[in-house]
Amino acid sequence: MPKHLFIDPATARASGFIDSPRIPLCQYATPIGDELNRYGKTALVGVLEDMVLIREFETMLHKIKMEGSYEGVKYEHAGPAHLSIGQEASSVGQALELGIDDHIFGSHRSHGEILAKGMSAIRKLSEADLDKVMRGFDSGAILKVIEPGFSGSGKALATRFLVYGALAEIFARVPGFNKGLGGSMHAFFTPFGIYPNNALVGGSADIAMGASLFKRVNGKPGIVVANIGDASMGCGPVWEALNFASMDQLTKLWPEHRRGGLPIIFNFMNNMYGMGGQTVGETMGFQVLARIGLAVNPDGMHSERVDGYNPLAVADAVRRKKALLASGKGPVLLDTLTYRYSGHSPSDASSYRDKAEVEAWQAVDSINGYAEQLKKAGILDDAGIQGVKDRAKALMLAVLPLAIDPVKSPRIQPEEIGKLMLSNRTVEKLSDAKPELLDVSENNPRIKQIAGKVRSLVGQNPAPAKAKQYNVSDGIFEAMLHHFRTDPTMAAWGEENRDWGGAFGAYRGLTEALPYHRLFNSPISEGAIVGAGVGYALAGGRAVVELMYCDFLGRAGDEVFNQMAKWQSMSAGVLTMPLTLRISVGSKYGAQHSQDWVAMVAHVPGLKVAFPATPYDHKGILHSALSGTDPVVFFESQRLYTQAEVFEKDVPAGFYTVPEGQPAIRRVGQDVTIITLGATLYRALEAAELLAKQGVSAEVIDLRWAVPLDYDILVQSVKKTGRVICASDACERGSFMHTVAGGLTKACFGRLDAPPIVIGARNWISPCAEMENDYYPQAAWFLDAIHEQLLPLKDWKPVTNQTTGEALKRARAGI
Repeated sequence: MPKHLFIDPATARASGFIDSPRIPLCQYATPIGDELNRYGKTALVGVLEDMVLIREFETMLHKIKMEGSYEGVKYEHAGPAHLSIGQEASSVGQALELGIDDHIFGSHRSHGEILAKGMSAIRKLSEADLDKVMRGFDSGAILKVIEPGFSGSGKALATRFLVYGALAEIFARVPGFNKGLGGSMHAFFTPFGIYPNNALVGGSADIAMGASLFKRVNGKPGIVVANIGDASMGCGPVWEALNFASMDQLTKLWPEHRRGGLPIIFNFMNNMYGMGGQTVGETMGFQVLARIGLAVNPDGMHSERVDGYNPLAVADAVRRKKALLASGKGPVLLDTLTYRYSGHSPSDASSYRDKAEVEAWQAVDSINGYAEQLKKAGILDDAGIQGVKDRAKALMLAVLPLAIDPVKSPRIQPEEIGKLMLSNRTVEKLSDAKPELLDVSENNPRIKQIAGKVRSLVGQNPAPAKAKQYNVSDGIFEAMLHHFRTDPTMAAWGEENRDWGGAFGAYRGLTEALPYHRLFNSPISEGAIVGAGVGYALAGGRAVVELMYCDFLGRAGDEVFNQMAKWQSMSAGVLTMPLTLRISVGSKYGAQHSQDWVAMVAHVPGLKVAFPATPYDHKGILHSALSGTDPVVFFESQRLYTQAEVFEKDVPAGFYTVPEGQPAIRRVGQDVTIITLGATLYRALEAAELLAKQGVSAEVIDLRWAVPLDYDILVQSVKKTGRVICASDACERGSFMHTVAGGLTKACFGRLDAPPIVIGARNWISPCAEMENDYYPQAAWFLDAIHEQLLPLKDWKPVTNQTTGEALKRARAGI
């Protein structure tokens, strides 16, 4: 544990120098004869076949994009096509040494990696296994298109399956690998170990790291490769991923049977350009990308520059690095030198580089160079080489018409996309392995403490002392512990999860209950915290990740909004996302630690969003999240961690769930409906008491959820009262409560006596703790708003200006 890692000032302040390991640069020099002995003739010819297959596939795409036809087959493709023509050796060489259990993640420029890894899998699997994969995937949808009239071998059929599945996906067709919802930049096929490719530059770095974390935590075989570009070295999440993967705890603090560096290769496909910027000499300062590893750990990440124009040099490096990873010495950084002949995309005329430069690289083309090696070794002659090229072209001419046929390869029906946004499954555990635990007995300090608490204040008069009241924090702990005991894959991490006890102590007691690899402290790297959770979930595990403050969500924006939210739907249901993100909504800590961004998260399709306000709901909703397969953003208010249960007669010690999307009526009333989300519930209840003294009966409803949200209870209440206030602690402008108010206006328009009112925090920065009552909604604000906009209160003197005129005045001022 960290407290046992003594930091000695004498050692820390000692004088000296750091010696860095040497970094090899393009050192491969193995004769082709030795490689023939290693791989055999068939495999070496297969390398050429795969390189030519990729070249012809992308040449076809290039011609379709630029000319509207390929070898007489006409087609207009409106979507993207980021081509890797020139980079084939780097993909094929890598795949040569990868097995089915080795998983690759890629970028927007990964057609070649998909085909290379797919062909590698086809060569390694038996025909029986391939037949099982093809017939089992999507109920054999691809086979139904490509098998009629085909008379070749099982391996040849599998090759057609791979090429058609990828091309149909690029052309947004239902029989594509992901029903056309991934497209060119996101296509993948997990049965062959091809995991999601990412349109965000560097986006695969922390996700692939999370997948390798899953392998380490759960003892799974194989390695993970993050194929990212050299320009991604300018992206924060990439640096975060390198650091996260190199944490000392992996080799020093984790249990012996799980100890070791993460089994991941960060493979930079270094084509020396990022868009139109040149990474050497212009937009970066590393000069040799492999140097980056020296900044990460004492091993320099075993960094190496590899000649990516020689497939066998790449294969040699991958083989050696896999051996390092197998011995627990990861992570690894590879700088795979290559070059793309085409522009960033078809719209890129490459005006930023000289034609002579492109021609110089084409003069040493990797396919021609490798074919020449095979000729000199007597492995293949000119006729054999031409045969390889002819077969690749014939395959394209066989597959392309199928992929563009609107009957055989239709596009998805629009409404079907909505059905794929969420999986809505209930899964108790994601593995049948025995969960690894430490002290979960009654002697665990937190379990013992909770056993002595009163679980509800309902009927308790007088109420027990605060320390004896079961609270929100206890509910979170019990739900987490239940699922740690149930699901062996579940792991949790964040900036202070272990020893400290998680944000605001909710995890106290879990340190004693769990081994290090299931609950650990992460670097202060919000992007990688969430990105690792995405990769962990995609790989087959359940993750709970934590951001200490909602304000830190901005640091993880891409991972939450583009990754966590989208991979289930972009995979067309092939993947699930059992990832729960706990976010604490702050107060008292000023402008950068006190914001409520529920609206921002709820705006993004693909996420479930909860914000409970009671111990019963925190526990029950967390149970729901941790029993499902969807990504859930679970908001918690720092105002409520010590809040006791005052609505339910008991918070059960065992398992129970709260129905998704169901609001709860907290107080029954007849004259006005008050709807709240989060901690504002308790201010609304105070307001209801004050209103009662004015002779006004208020019905108070706690939303509990933002997404999904069942409006039925809300509509029934508003139709009864004719008046509604929607309130939360978020800034009023853009608040999620405006969405609720808008929905109720549409549903109840004819039954409303006045427009809905939205109350929120002032549209300012949140001020110091001493001024928060002037910033967040208070009980009096509700009465002020009712008095000014809904019905006059005879004995009420407004303390704030809640008139419509004042709201419009503030809007003009931008506040």
